[in-house]
Amino acid sequence: GGNWKCNGSMAMVDSLTSTLNSADLSKDTEVVICPPAMYTGSTIGKVRDDVAVGVQDVWMNGAGAYTGETSAEMAGDLGAKWALVGHSERRGKGETDADVAAKAAYALDKGLGVIACIGESLEEREAGKTLEVVSAQVAAYATQISDWSNVVVAYEPIWAIGTGLTASPEQAQEVHEALRGWFSKNVSPEVANDLRIIYGGSASGKTAPELSSKPDIDGFLVGGASLKPEFVDIVNCRGTANTAGPIRIGINGFGRIGRLVMRAAAENPMIQIVGVNDPFIGIDYMEYMFKYDTVHGTYPGTVSSADGKFSVDGKEIAVFNE
Repeated sequence: GGNWKCNGSMAMVDSLTSTLNSADLSKDTEVVICPPAMYTGSTIGKVRDDVAVGVQDVWMNGAGAYTGETSAEMAGDLGAKWALVGHSERRGKGETDADVAAKAAYALDKGLGVIACIGESLEEREAGKTLEVVSAQVAAYATQISDWSNVVVAYEPIWAIGTGLTASPEQAQEVHEALRGWFSKNVSPEVANDLRIIYGGSASGKTAPELSSKPDIDGFLVGGASLKPEFVDIVNCRGTANTAGPIRIGINGFGRIGRLVMRAAAENPMIQIVGVNDPFIGIDYMEYMFKYDTVHGTYPGTVSSADGKFSVDGKEIAVFNE
Protein backbone atom coordinates (compact mmCIF):
# COMPACT_ATOMS: atom_id res chain seq x y z
CA GLY A 1 0.00 0.00 0.00
CA GLY A 2 1.08 3.56 -0.68
CA ASN A 3 0.54 6.27 1.94
CA TRP A 4 0.88 9.69 0.31
CA LYS A 5 0.66 11.38 3.73
CA CYS A 6 0.09 15.17 3.55
CA ASN A 7 1.47 15.52 0.04
CA GLY A 8 -0.17 16.29 -3.23
CA SER A 9 -1.93 18.53 -5.68
CA MET A 10 -4.26 17.87 -8.56
CA ALA A 11 -1.21 17.82 -10.82
CA MET A 12 0.40 15.17 -8.58
CA VAL A 13 -2.78 13.08 -8.62
CA ASP A 14 -2.72 13.20 -12.42
CA SER A 15 0.97 12.26 -12.53
CA LEU A 16 0.87 9.42 -9.99
CA THR A 17 -2.31 7.84 -11.33
CA SER A 18 -0.94 8.09 -14.87
CA THR A 19 2.20 6.23 -13.78
CA LEU A 20 0.14 3.47 -12.18
CA ASN A 21 -2.31 3.28 -15.06
CA SER A 22 0.46 2.72 -17.59
CA ALA A 23 2.52 0.32 -15.45
CA ASP A 24 2.66 -3.44 -15.80
CA LEU A 25 1.65 -4.31 -12.23
CA SER A 26 1.95 -7.78 -10.74
CA LYS A 27 -1.38 -9.57 -10.85
CA ASP A 28 -0.42 -11.40 -7.66
CA THR A 29 -0.16 -8.21 -5.59
CA GLU A 30 -3.08 -6.21 -4.18
CA VAL A 31 -2.36 -2.51 -4.54
CA VAL A 32 -3.91 0.20 -2.34
CA ILE A 33 -3.06 3.90 -2.37
CA CYS A 34 -4.08 6.36 0.35
CA PRO A 35 -4.06 9.98 -0.84
CA PRO A 36 -4.90 12.94 1.40
CA ALA A 37 -8.63 13.23 2.09
CA MET A 38 -8.94 16.25 -0.21
CA TYR A 39 -7.85 14.12 -3.18
CA THR A 40 -9.62 10.85 -2.40
CA GLY A 41 -12.49 11.38 -4.82
CA SER A 42 -10.35 12.61 -7.70
CA THR A 43 -7.88 9.74 -7.22
CA ILE A 44 -10.70 7.19 -7.30
CA GLY A 45 -11.96 8.77 -10.52
CA LYS A 46 -8.58 8.61 -12.24
CA VAL A 47 -6.81 5.43 -11.15
CA ARG A 48 -7.24 2.02 -12.78
CA ASP A 49 -9.88 -0.34 -11.39
CA ASP A 50 -7.42 -2.90 -10.02
CA VAL A 51 -5.81 -0.30 -7.73
CA ALA A 52 -7.93 0.36 -4.63
CA VAL A 53 -8.04 3.71 -2.87
CA GLY A 54 -8.08 4.15 0.89
CA VAL A 55 -8.20 6.98 3.39
CA GLN A 56 -5.40 7.81 5.82
CA ASP A 57 -7.59 7.89 8.92
CA VAL A 58 -11.23 7.59 9.98
CA TRP A 59 -13.14 8.66 13.04
CA MET A 60 -14.45 6.15 15.58
CA ASN A 61 -18.08 7.24 15.16
CA GLY A 62 -20.45 8.26 12.39
CA ALA A 63 -21.76 11.72 11.56
CA GLY A 64 -21.82 14.34 14.29
CA ALA A 65 -20.08 17.31 15.85
CA TYR A 66 -16.56 16.10 15.04
CA THR A 67 -14.95 19.04 13.27
CA GLY A 68 -12.20 18.02 10.89
CA GLU A 69 -12.83 14.27 11.11
CA THR A 70 -13.70 11.83 8.32
CA SER A 71 -16.27 9.12 8.96
CA ALA A 72 -16.08 5.62 7.53
CA GLU A 73 -19.47 6.22 5.90
CA MET A 74 -18.11 9.26 4.04
CA ALA A 75 -15.08 7.32 2.87
CA GLY A 76 -17.21 4.46 1.61
CA ASP A 77 -19.65 6.84 -0.07
CA LEU A 78 -16.77 8.29 -2.10
CA GLY A 79 -15.70 4.82 -3.17
CA ALA A 80 -12.77 4.23 -0.80
CA LYS A 81 -12.20 0.57 0.04
CA TRP A 82 -9.63 0.78 2.84
CA ALA A 83 -8.72 2.88 5.86
CA LEU A 84 -5.38 3.31 7.60
CA VAL A 85 -5.70 3.41 11.37
CA GLY A 86 -3.13 3.75 14.11
CA HIS A 87 -0.33 5.17 11.98
CA SER A 88 2.55 6.39 14.14
CA GLU A 89 2.03 9.95 12.93
CA ARG A 90 -1.55 9.79 14.25
CA ARG A 91 -0.57 8.05 17.48
CA GLY A 92 1.99 10.82 17.95
CA LYS A 93 -0.90 13.27 18.26
CA GLY A 94 -2.24 11.47 21.30
CA GLU A 95 -4.32 8.62 19.92
CA THR A 96 -4.33 5.70 22.35
CA ASP A 97 -4.46 1.98 21.61
CA ALA A 98 -8.12 2.05 22.63
CA ASP A 99 -8.89 4.95 20.26
CA VAL A 100 -7.19 3.20 17.37
CA ALA A 101 -8.99 -0.09 18.05
CA ALA A 102 -12.35 1.70 18.14
CA LYS A 103 -11.61 3.33 14.77
CA ALA A 104 -10.68 -0.02 13.26
CA ALA A 105 -13.82 -1.73 14.54
CA TYR A 106 -16.10 1.06 13.28
CA ALA A 107 -14.47 1.11 9.84
CA LEU A 108 -14.84 -2.66 9.50
CA ASP A 109 -18.48 -2.45 10.56
CA LYS A 110 -19.11 0.07 7.77
CA GLY A 111 -17.56 -2.14 5.12
CA LEU A 112 -14.03 -0.80 4.82
CA GLY A 113 -10.92 -2.92 4.94
CA VAL A 114 -8.50 -1.82 7.65
CA ILE A 115 -4.73 -1.45 7.56
CA ALA A 116 -3.99 -1.62 11.28
CA CYS A 117 -0.64 -0.01 12.09
CA ILE A 118 1.62 -0.90 15.00
CA GLY A 119 5.25 -0.21 15.87
CA GLU A 120 7.80 0.69 18.52
CA SER A 121 9.93 3.78 19.10
CA LEU A 122 13.73 3.80 19.11
CA GLU A 123 13.75 4.07 22.92
CA GLU A 124 11.47 1.03 23.20
CA ARG A 125 13.63 -0.99 20.81
CA GLU A 126 16.85 -0.08 22.63
CA ALA A 127 15.19 -1.07 25.91
CA GLY A 128 14.40 -4.51 24.44
CA LYS A 129 10.64 -3.87 24.54
CA THR A 130 9.80 -4.27 20.85
CA LEU A 131 7.76 -7.46 21.14
CA GLU A 132 6.10 -6.29 24.35
CA VAL A 133 4.97 -3.04 22.68
CA VAL A 134 3.67 -4.51 19.43
CA SER A 135 1.95 -7.37 21.25
CA ALA A 136 0.08 -4.86 23.43
CA GLN A 137 -0.95 -2.92 20.33
CA VAL A 138 -2.37 -5.95 18.51
CA ALA A 139 -4.03 -7.08 21.74
CA ALA A 140 -5.88 -3.75 21.83
CA TYR A 141 -7.13 -4.33 18.29
CA ALA A 142 -8.20 -7.84 19.26
CA THR A 143 -10.50 -6.51 21.99
CA GLN A 144 -12.57 -4.84 19.26
CA ILE A 145 -12.11 -7.12 16.23
CA SER A 146 -13.49 -10.65 15.92
CA ASP A 147 -13.38 -11.05 12.13
CA TRP A 148 -9.87 -10.47 10.75
CA SER A 149 -10.62 -11.33 7.12
CA ASN A 150 -10.58 -7.66 6.04
CA VAL A 151 -7.66 -6.58 8.22
CA VAL A 152 -4.02 -6.14 7.23
CA VAL A 153 -1.52 -5.53 10.05
CA ALA A 154 1.26 -3.08 9.18
CA TYR A 155 4.39 -3.21 11.33
CA GLU A 156 6.12 0.17 11.11
CA PRO A 157 9.17 0.53 13.36
CA ILE A 158 8.87 4.22 14.17
CA TRP A 159 12.64 4.57 14.52
CA ALA A 160 13.09 3.53 10.87
CA ILE A 161 10.67 6.05 9.36
CA GLY A 162 12.32 9.11 7.84
CA THR A 163 15.31 8.87 10.18
CA GLY A 164 17.97 7.38 7.96
CA LEU A 165 17.99 4.28 10.19
CA THR A 166 16.77 1.01 8.73
CA ALA A 167 15.59 -2.29 10.11
CA SER A 168 17.45 -5.21 8.57
CA PRO A 169 15.38 -7.90 6.84
CA GLU A 170 16.25 -10.17 9.75
CA GLN A 171 14.99 -7.64 12.32
CA ALA A 172 11.76 -7.16 10.39
CA GLN A 173 11.25 -10.91 9.97
CA GLU A 174 11.81 -11.49 13.70
CA VAL A 175 8.96 -9.13 14.59
CA HIS A 176 6.63 -10.41 11.85
CA GLU A 177 7.23 -14.00 12.94
CA ALA A 178 6.51 -13.08 16.57
CA LEU A 179 3.31 -11.30 15.54
CA ARG A 180 2.11 -14.32 13.61
CA GLY A 181 2.88 -16.43 16.65
CA TRP A 182 0.85 -14.05 18.82
CA PHE A 183 -2.17 -14.40 16.54
CA SER A 184 -1.82 -18.18 16.48
CA LYS A 185 -1.81 -18.34 20.27
CA ASN A 186 -4.34 -15.61 21.10
CA VAL A 187 -6.76 -15.59 18.16
CA SER A 188 -6.45 -18.79 16.10
CA PRO A 189 -3.93 -20.66 13.95
CA GLU A 190 -6.23 -20.10 10.96
CA VAL A 191 -6.20 -16.33 11.39
CA ALA A 192 -2.44 -16.37 11.92
CA ASN A 193 -1.96 -18.29 8.69
CA ASP A 194 -4.28 -16.13 6.59
CA LEU A 195 -3.50 -12.70 8.05
CA ARG A 196 -1.34 -10.44 5.94
CA ILE A 197 1.38 -8.71 7.95
CA ILE A 198 3.12 -6.01 5.95
CA TYR A 199 6.22 -3.94 6.65
CA GLY A 200 6.20 -0.14 6.88
CA GLY A 201 9.76 0.83 7.78
CA SER A 202 10.80 3.05 4.86
CA ALA A 203 10.74 0.32 2.21
CA SER A 204 12.26 1.25 -1.14
CA GLY A 205 12.83 -0.26 -4.53
CA LYS A 206 16.30 -1.26 -3.34
CA THR A 207 15.30 -2.91 -0.05
CA ALA A 208 11.95 -4.45 -1.00
CA PRO A 209 13.18 -7.58 -2.84
CA GLU A 210 15.17 -8.98 0.07
CA LEU A 211 12.52 -7.98 2.62
CA SER A 212 9.80 -9.64 0.56
CA SER A 213 11.79 -12.88 0.46
CA LYS A 214 11.24 -13.32 4.21
CA PRO A 215 8.48 -15.84 4.96
CA ASP A 216 6.39 -13.66 7.26
CA ILE A 217 6.60 -10.36 5.34
CA ASP A 218 3.53 -10.22 3.09
CA GLY A 219 3.91 -6.76 1.59
CA PHE A 220 4.66 -3.14 2.35
CA LEU A 221 3.15 0.10 3.60
CA VAL A 222 5.16 2.63 1.62
CA GLY A 223 5.50 6.33 2.46
CA GLY A 224 7.73 8.64 0.44
CA ALA A 225 8.53 6.04 -2.22
CA SER A 226 4.81 5.82 -3.10
CA LEU A 227 5.15 9.33 -4.57
CA LYS A 228 7.83 8.15 -6.99
CA PRO A 229 7.96 5.79 -9.98
CA GLU A 230 9.88 3.29 -7.80
CA PHE A 231 6.53 2.44 -6.16
CA VAL A 232 5.92 0.26 -9.21
CA ASP A 233 9.19 -1.57 -8.51
CA ILE A 234 8.06 -2.21 -4.93
CA VAL A 235 4.70 -3.53 -6.13
CA ASN A 236 6.49 -5.90 -8.50
CA CYS A 237 9.36 -6.85 -6.17
CA ARG A 238 8.12 -10.38 -5.55
CA GLY A 239 9.14 -11.15 -9.10
CA THR A 240 12.73 -10.18 -8.32
CA ALA A 241 12.98 -11.62 -4.82
CA ASN A 242 15.56 -14.34 -4.37
CA THR A 243 14.15 -16.68 -1.73
CA ALA A 244 17.51 -18.40 -1.45
CA GLY A 245 19.01 -15.21 -0.04
CA PRO A 246 21.72 -12.93 -1.43
CA ILE A 247 24.41 -14.04 -3.87
CA ARG A 248 27.75 -14.21 -2.05
CA ILE A 249 30.93 -13.47 -3.96
CA GLY A 250 34.61 -12.83 -3.28
CA ILE A 251 36.94 -10.37 -5.00
CA ASN A 252 40.51 -11.24 -5.95
CA GLY A 253 42.41 -7.99 -6.48
CA PHE A 254 41.47 -4.54 -5.21
CA GLY A 255 42.02 -2.73 -8.50
CA ARG A 256 39.47 -0.47 -10.14
CA ILE A 257 37.30 -3.41 -11.29
CA GLY A 258 37.23 -4.89 -7.80
CA ARG A 259 36.30 -1.55 -6.29
CA LEU A 260 33.57 -1.05 -8.90
CA VAL A 261 32.07 -4.46 -8.06
CA MET A 262 32.08 -3.55 -4.36
CA ARG A 263 30.24 -0.30 -5.09
CA ALA A 264 27.64 -2.11 -7.16
CA ALA A 265 27.13 -4.67 -4.39
CA ALA A 266 26.62 -1.88 -1.84
CA GLU A 267 23.64 -0.72 -3.93
CA ASN A 268 22.12 -4.19 -4.32
CA PRO A 269 20.91 -6.07 -1.21
CA MET A 270 20.89 -9.34 -3.16
CA ILE A 271 24.68 -9.28 -3.67
CA GLN A 272 26.98 -9.75 -0.68
CA ILE A 273 30.76 -9.37 -0.83
CA VAL A 274 32.18 -11.85 1.70
CA GLY A 275 35.90 -11.41 1.11
CA VAL A 276 38.62 -9.44 -0.66
CA ASN A 277 42.10 -10.76 -1.43
CA ASP A 278 45.04 -8.64 -2.55
CA PRO A 279 48.65 -9.50 -1.59
CA PHE A 280 49.90 -6.01 -2.44
CA ILE A 281 47.42 -3.75 -0.64
CA GLY A 282 47.04 -3.62 3.14
CA ILE A 283 43.67 -3.20 4.81
CA ASP A 284 44.29 0.40 5.91
CA TYR A 285 45.15 1.44 2.37
CA MET A 286 42.11 -0.48 1.06
CA GLU A 287 39.94 1.67 3.28
CA TYR A 288 41.58 4.85 1.98
CA MET A 289 41.39 3.74 -1.68
CA PHE A 290 37.73 2.81 -1.46
CA LYS A 291 36.74 5.94 0.44
CA TYR A 292 38.67 8.40 -1.74
CA ASP A 293 38.57 6.57 -5.07
CA THR A 294 40.28 8.65 -7.79
CA VAL A 295 38.62 6.58 -10.53
CA HIS A 296 35.05 6.22 -9.28
CA GLY A 297 34.83 9.23 -6.96
CA THR A 298 34.50 9.61 -3.19
CA TYR A 299 32.27 6.90 -1.71
CA PRO A 300 29.10 8.50 -0.26
CA GLY A 301 28.54 5.91 2.47
CA THR A 302 30.56 4.80 5.50
CA VAL A 303 33.85 2.91 5.22
CA SER A 304 36.03 1.56 8.04
CA SER A 305 38.52 -1.19 8.82
CA ALA A 306 39.46 -3.08 11.98
CA ASP A 307 40.54 -6.54 13.14
CA GLY A 308 41.24 -7.82 9.63
CA LYS A 309 37.84 -6.84 8.32
CA PHE A 310 36.78 -4.12 5.93
CA SER A 311 33.35 -2.58 6.54
CA VAL A 312 31.16 -0.82 3.95
CA ASP A 313 27.92 0.75 5.21
CA GLY A 314 28.13 -1.45 8.30
CA LYS A 315 28.59 -4.72 6.36
CA GLU A 316 31.80 -6.57 7.24
CA ILE A 317 34.04 -8.04 4.53
CA ALA A 318 36.95 -10.35 5.34
CA VAL A 319 40.33 -9.26 3.93
CA PHE A 320 43.17 -11.57 2.88
CA ASN A 321 46.68 -10.72 1.69
CA GLU A 322 47.70 -13.97 0.03
